[in-house]
Amino acid sequence: MADHTEGTAGGYKEVVFNVSGVDVYGVLKYESGVHRVQRVPKTETQGRIHTSAASVVVLPEADEFDVELKEEDIKKDTFCSSGPGGQSVNTTYSAIRLTHIPSGIVVQCQDQKSQIKNYNKALSVLRSRLYEVELKKYQDEISGKRKTMVSTGDRSAKVRTYNFPQGRMTEHRINLTMYNLQDILAGDIGEIIESLQVAENAERLREGTETTETD
Repeated sequence: MADHTEGTAGGYKEVVFNVSGVDVYGVLKYESGVHRVQRVPKTETQGRIHTSAASVVVLPEADEFDVELKEEDIKKDTFCSSGPGGQSVNTTYSAIRLTHIPSGIVVQCQDQKSQIKNYNKALSVLRSRLYEVELKKYQDEISGKRKTMVSTGDRSAKVRTYNFPQGRMTEHRINLTMYNLQDILAGDIGEIIESLQVAENAERLREGTETTETD
């Protein structure tokens, strides 16, 4: 975990973490978007279903050649890491906050005891967020062209609903409904990802055919 912000009523308001492995982005990119939860809270006496949502953003880790990042454009602040309840994890200024002055983007990392390690992780997150900005500019430039319904990466689009009373998961992009909610929440999303990949490949083939016919 690179950074996190705890919620006022428990849990987390925001979590930033890195995932490494073979073709990780190619698989997890489909999780980008709004994930909606429908459930009956324990405090609900009338049995009414409450709806909440979480936004998920999946970015490829940008390296030094993807984003031009000038040292003079970065403001570096250090502070003491803090744990649950505001307790200090250590008394050294090992946590890092980086502010990219031209864009105003702020990232921080405090999970490592080493200031250097925190700095390097924060720098990696900053590069990825700047990459996201540049990618958004590129997508806006080609907005006249139809993007695939599956891989737009639009964080504001509702992509999935988890309905606890019915034990149901609905993947809105491809109208897929499954009733093994607990397995899905435990991480068993392979079938969902495979279905999304098939749908994306099929749409790209249709786009290619349409382009050829137009030309």
